Amino acid sequence: MFNRAVSRLSRKRPPSDIHDSDGSSSSSHQSLKTTAKWATSLESLLEDPEGVKRFREFLKKEFSEENVLFWLACEDFKKLQDKKQMQEKAREIYVTFLSNKASSQVNVEGQSRLNEKILEEPHPLMFQKLQDQIFNLMKYDSYSRFLKSDLFLKYKRTEEEEEDEPDAQTAAKRASRIYNT
Repeated sequence: MFNRAVSRLSRKRPPSDIHDSDGSSSSSHQSLKTTAKWATSLESLLEDPEGVKRFREFLKKEFSEENVLFWLACEDFKKLQDKKQMQEKAREIYVTFLSNKASSQVNVEGQSRLNEKILEEPHPLMFQKLQDQIFNLMKYDSYSRFLKSDLFLKYKRTEEEEEDEPDAQTAAKRASRIYNT
């Protein structure tokens, strides 16, 4: 269930699937704005499914992907209304990220104080303090390294190169229309 939620959050149509009305790809215009947006704040990065995907790639290489996965799981949890679903999701978050035997344990202060009994009466903000700790860890540590990483810089360069291409393509299309009429 957790993996479905994460993959649902990180899904986005690939830029190659986005086309202008004339059928040409508009991904380059969107992409340049995207990387610039990612660089403004971690919040902006986490609002964009493609940004989450790229950040996860980076964190995976740093062996700390569990941080963003925990953050995303908490965001999903806060949206739940049904008590039974909240109990299931709370237990899933606890087992996956917070228990001593967690498969993807996050390193947060006070995790030992989060008693399993609290899982019986969940509320939307029950993980908020822990989520905030992880967010700040990512913001002041991982995020700044991500912006300097080869992965981000390469993606940014690719977008900048793509930004230049449509102008050449547009000029070629105009020339083609002129000479073909």
